[in-house]
Amino acid sequence: MRYRVARADDAAAIASVYVETWRATYAGLVPDPVLSGMSESKQRRHWAAQIASSDTVMVADFPGCGVVGVGSCGLCRDWRFAGAGEIYTLYVSPDWQSQGHGRELLGAMLRAMRTAGFDAAILWVLERNPSRFFYEAMGGSRVAVREERLWNTILPEVAYQWRPLPEPLLLGRTRTRQEDGPFHNGGGS
Repeated sequence: MRYRVARADDAAAIASVYVETWRATYAGLVPDPVLSGMSESKQRRHWAAQIASSDTVMVADFPGCGVVGVGSCGLCRDWRFAGAGEIYTLYVSPDWQSQGHGRELLGAMLRAMRTAGFDAAILWVLERNPSRFFYEAMGGSRVAVREERLWNTILPEVAYQWRPLPEPLLLGRTRTRQEDGPFHNGGGS
């Protein structure tokens, strides 16, 4: 598996991963018409624009299979965490989950944010999304909650924070009593 910065010609594959993963992950969490109405062509345009922007878009690319995961990050959009970085998206195709690809993409984005000069990273996730346990296992600390009105539905969200940004090789490692830092409960996707 290669973890790399996305290129313009990755937009279609990213759109496919995004739609497939949304439908698998958010069934029962967001209104059904939202999931059934998702369009790969619309997502392809969105991802092409995001790749061309100043945001960082990373992919998990398996030789012979193509893009199987995507993550994006950049400047935090929540004023409460001004100056921090934000992980906007992190999705791995259902057939490729629980193999460490989410962990590797998360590490790549945290490295990119550290290189960009951020000292912390925030990630918002739906409170009922089981992926929140992955973010806890990867050392994210629950720091805020909010209610978002999306698709005429109120959806509670939880923010996880990495501060300071951890060394990527330590993500998910169980912390011992002698160690400082945000790591606990080893594991990962």
